[in-house]
Amino acid sequence: MTHDTPIRVDHVGIAVESVADAEPVLRALGCEKLSDETVEDRFRWVYYRLGDASRIELIEPIEEDSFLTEFLDREGAGLHHVTLEVADIEVVIDGLEAADADLRVVDYAEFDTWTEAFVSPANPTGTLFQLMEYHDDYPEGRLPPEELFVNGGRVQEVQS
Repeated sequence: MTHDTPIRVDHVGIAVESVADAEPVLRALGCEKLSDETVEDRFRWVYYRLGDASRIELIEPIEEDSFLTEFLDREGAGLHHVTLEVADIEVVIDGLEAADADLRVVDYAEFDTWTEAFVSPANPTGTLFQLMEYHDDYPEGRLPPEELFVNGGRVQEVQS
């Protein structure tokens, strides 16, 4: 590892044609729905908790021609991305770029409550990784921090 920044799996994103069709599977596994939101009429994401810390996200296309419809046409329903919460996104990106040319960031965006970057799935795992660094005000207006983070703390507060 080229850095010592704490990282943990935040959630796994699964692309589906229909949340209504897929949700019974998650319910049968014991998942509890946490949120259901639409992003600018492009896609719908529904967030579920499984157990005490695991989370799964279902993503359903709304827009007829989008990254998600292209993915579903090419790959079918299934794993879309793995989201990793990172304590310092810039350090992790620098570490990826230093480690291997196949580990490149293909999208980067800053929002009010988090910063995210996507690592291209054109790497040996074939997985799209979403890196997320939550800002201090992330929990405002959402579930309490103990519901959002492992052991009641942000990843940088929960050191092993």
